[in-house]
Parts: sequence; structure tokens; C-alpha cells
Amino acid sequence: MWYEESVFYQMNLFGFCQVPEYNDGVLTRRIEKVSRWIPHMVRLGVNAVYFCPFFQSDAHGYDTRDFLELDCRLGTNEDLELLCRQLHDAGIRIVFDGVFHHVGRGFWAFQDVLKNREQSPYKDWFFIDFNRNDGYQDGLWYEGWEGHYELVKLNLYHPQVKEYLFSCVGQWMERYHIDGLRLDVAYMVEPDFLKELRQYCLKRNPEFFLLGEMIHGDYNRLVNDEMLHSATNYECYKGLYSSFNSMNLFEIGHSLQRQFGSDPWCLYRGKHLFSFADNHDVTRVASELTNPRHLPLLYALLLAMPGIPCIYYGSEWGAKGEKRQGDSALRPAFDQPEWNELTDFISKCIHIHKNSPALCYGDFRIALMTNRQLIIERRCQDQQMLIAVNADENDYMAHFDARAGRARDLLTGDVHDFGGGSLLPAFSAFYWEVF
Repeated sequence: MWYEESVFYQMNLFGFCQVPEYNDGVLTRRIEKVSRWIPHMVRLGVNAVYFCPFFQSDAHGYDTRDFLELDCRLGTNEDLELLCRQLHDAGIRIVFDGVFHHVGRGFWAFQDVLKNREQSPYKDWFFIDFNRNDGYQDGLWYEGWEGHYELVKLNLYHPQVKEYLFSCVGQWMERYHIDGLRLDVAYMVEPDFLKELRQYCLKRNPEFFLLGEMIHGDYNRLVNDEMLHSATNYECYKGLYSSFNSMNLFEIGHSLQRQFGSDPWCLYRGKHLFSFADNHDVTRVASELTNPRHLPLLYALLLAMPGIPCIYYGSEWGAKGEKRQGDSALRPAFDQPEWNELTDFISKCIHIHKNSPALCYGDFRIALMTNRQLIIERRCQDQQMLIAVNADENDYMAHFDARAGRARDLLTGDVHDFGGGSLLPAFSAFYWEVF
């Protein structure tokens, strides 16, 4: 499938386009800024984009008012339609964010409940208790998301709720020709809802991609033939930066082995989890790493390990941002893209990944692992790749079973002979294709 051969680019448009914090009701066509970013995406090499939610909302996009109208702070539906056409013309697939677990207090159906109470035809779309009161003094109580009562939980068991949400997805597919959905807080969404959504989308587009946000637990619970195609791999997200900070590459090595190794007990062998170094909810990896020289090495592993890699906008040139500073620090507005040594390196890795059957589909094996060095093998029928990183400040002579004699480093074009050991210079990474 196309998503198994893709490298994603994630954008939070409310931050990127610097919209007002709360919906001011003023139509401003800020989304046009994204069109000017498309040449950068093409040069970087990404071939799919995932947009955080951008439909009409109370504030930040996850508090939806209307799933069928682009937020007025970004523009009109016609503006969104044009952007989607431009992205597709550039060879970039599109994934929208499906925030179906909850809506905002301004959601049209919830507003009807506040107005008409027990007489509202939408009262069962939510979990309402008319004999209690909430913090907003509405004269009723409702279930929110994890104690956040600006986010009203939807009753996804209700047939009319499912019919409404599925119809919205169908209209997105028809009007914007989207290629997939990312399901917000998928770990809290009812499995039966996901099963029905999978069937609904499959009938309309057999290649439609469903990605779920999962932070913990067994990804197999939702990633299977009946529900989602993929889930966010938070285990390896944490393992990537933590391994370099502690100079203990065993952490990420063992996580990858546990998930994708060849042993029968490995959890996700053959599955394509969504891998990332940072996103809109966590500290940027350039701020997370204690040694900036580890940054390209981390991305070398990200784009070589099993999974569907994703780059968060701005992180390709090392933008910083800490979660303790608030969402705005993680979701900034950049005037224009930057291109530096890190960007150039990541771009090379992206192009290699997309064009490598072994990196997209191959088996996983650890060829060498120490606290400061890691060499992994990705192999499929037509290709064998060896990816090596040395996180140490000193050179390292690696002796390992390469299962072959010679290879070409796809990052530099240099030919390498494995006989007698492989010298890994300090802070280095290699993408060796064996021949």
C-alpha cells in the first residue's frame, strides 16, 4: 500500500498559520500560506502530509463546532479544496485528523441540547445527566474528555452519531479526495466504531489509510485487519531520544527487537507502526537531546527502522520547542522554511527510505549493539541494507556478521568492504546497501 512506502510530514495549521487563540468569527484566508510550503515538502522528499484538525472549532481544533466547514480563521472550504488539489498535483497524499471522540461546547448539536434540554433530538448524542450541574452552570452535567469539559464526549454507540460522522468522512473523501484519517485519542474510541469506520472507508477506497493515536498498551488491540492500519509508536519515540541521552542504545535496540524481531514472541512483526521523533504534543527532539551531534544519528535510525516515518514541520532543520512552555512553543508559525546541514541529511535519508524495498518492507535484525553503537539489518528478497550509527565521540572499529562482503553507502556513494572490520568515525551514520 502507498502508506507503507511513504514518509509523512505533519503540520499543525492553527499554529503554522498563527490563528487567534479563540475563534473570532473573522474570515481570514491564512491557509494559503501552506501552498507556499509545498515546494519545500517536495524538495525534502516527503510524499504524504498529515494535518492536525482544522475544521470550525472553539479554539484549538480539537474542540470542533462543525466537521464540514474549514475554520474561518484559516479560510473557506474552497481554499481547502484548492490546497488539497495542489498537494495531490505535487504527488503528496493527504491525511485529515478525525477527532471523533469529543467535540467542542460550540458544536451545533450540543448547543441544541443546552437550549432545548430534554426536548433536544440530540440529547442522546452525548452522556448527559439533567439532574446535575457542570462547572459552566449549564443546569446539566455531561462527560468530558479526561476531565477537560471544554471537550464534550460523543456517544459513539448511537446510530445517528455514527451516521453523521461517517457522512462527514464520506464528504471529505468526495470533495477533498483525502487518502486517510488519523484518529485522535484512538485508544479511547470504541472498537466497534473503528470496525464500522474501516468498512465504511474500505467500500469507498480500498487504499484508504486509518492511523490511530495510541500512547501506551498493546497496539495490536486496535491495529489489525478489522480496525486500524497503523498506530503512533510512542514506545520507540521515547526510546530514540532517551537512548542517545543516556548513551544506552540498548534501549532503542531492545524496543525494536521486541516489536519487530524474527522471534515468535515479537509483537508487531510485519506491521507498519507510525514512527516519529516529535509532534505537536511533545517537546521538539532538538530540545530533548542533550548532545546536538546526535540529532542526525537519531533521524538516521528513525528513517531506517521498521515503520512509517513522520517529520514534524520545522524539526527538519532543528527547530526547538519545549512542552513546559505551552502549546504555542510546540506549534510555531515559521515565516519560511529553512534548509541547513541537518535538513540536507534528513532529505537524503527520506529519499533512500522511499526507494528502498528493504527499509519499507524488510525484516529486522540487530547485527551489532553496544551502549554507543548500533548496526541494524533490513532485508527483503531484493535488497539487503545495513544501517550503522556511532553515537560516541571516538571512532569505533565494528566487527559483526554482515552476511556479505561489500556494500555501497547510499548517503555518500562510497563503496565499503566489510573484511577486517568496519570503521565507524565519531558521530557517524551509514546506509549500506549490500551488493
